[in-house]
Formats: sequence, C-alpha cells, structure tokens
Amino acid sequence: MANPRSMCALILVVMAVAACGDDPFQVRWEENLRERVLYSLDRDERNRPAGFEMLTGNTVIIEGPGAIGQWDFALDRSDGVLALYPPRAFGVTSNAGIAPIPGADFDEVREAPADTLAYRTRDPVPLEAGTVYVIRTREQQGSFGRRCRYYGKLEAVEIDSEGGVFRFVFDTSPDCNNRSLVPPT
Repeated sequence: MANPRSMCALILVVMAVAACGDDPFQVRWEENLRERVLYSLDRDERNRPAGFEMLTGNTVIIEGPGAIGQWDFALDRSDGVLALYPPRAFGVTSNAGIAPIPGADFDEVREAPADTLAYRTRDPVPLEAGTVYVIRTREQQGSFGRRCRYYGKLEAVEIDSEGGVFRFVFDTSPDCNNRSLVPPT
C-alpha cells in the first residue's frame, strides 16, 4: 500500500501540472527564417556545397567523405535548368521528399502536404521563381529514441541558371513528425 504522504504529494504535482494548461510535450519554437546558397554539382570547381540538411540548416559538400545520407536535397541541372534532387535520385537510400507548391506565398504555406504522393522522392524538381518547396527530411533519430521526419519550406531568392547558383530562404519545424510549418500559438 502506498504511503499517504507520497500519494498526497503525487496528487498535488499532477494537479499543479494540469492547472498550468500547457502541454509538457509540445515543442515550443519560433520562426527562424535564414538564407543559404548552394552550387550546382555540374560546376567545374569541386568542394562547393551542393547539398542541404533542412533540420540543422547546414550546407553539405555531398562528394565529401561521410556525407552520404546526411542531406535532404542537392542542387544540379536537369534538362538544362537548375533542379532540386532528392537523395534517391542519386541512388542514396532515403525517404526525403520535395513537394513544390507553385504560385504560393512563403507565409501562406502553413502546413506540409499530408498526401505522400505530393512529395517527389526519386526525380529532380526544376526550380521556378514564385514556387515554395516543402521539404520532408530523411528519417532521423529524434528525442526519446523516436524515428522522426521534419518538415520545412524554402523559397528562391535567386536562381542563377548560368552560374549554377541557388540562393534561398528557409525555415524548418523542429517538431518531430509534425507537418505544421508555423510555431504553435
């Protein structure tokens, strides 16, 4: 039988947590719009970042040792135009995907598509001005050992097809498996 004092203490703790009204497991985050630059894989010089990891916001030199599977998309050309390539397009095992949302404003895109068919996982996605791209990251380890996919969005600031340079702004939700692209209120 439980100690009456222990039970009282436990009941007080539960009541205090419940009275707060906050979900202790809700991930609190703020929008953090950042800008990055990628360089097409077909450029003459090597060791320039062509890959991108959405959760951390790191650019990746995908030809580098240890880079395999550590990025969510890469920049290269497809039929003469710059395109985003999911890892599977290069034979890398990954479930990262790219969902283009043409004609949308960056701020209007508030949730990642629920339809898994909206994400391109094997084919390049040509870059177009005025399109927002929702990225579903590769599966990775989250808190408490969970397997997580994260969702983010990006939009072109500059698409220099001739120079093979892509400048973009992005934001990513740090909330495991949550398709919301805006912080909780």
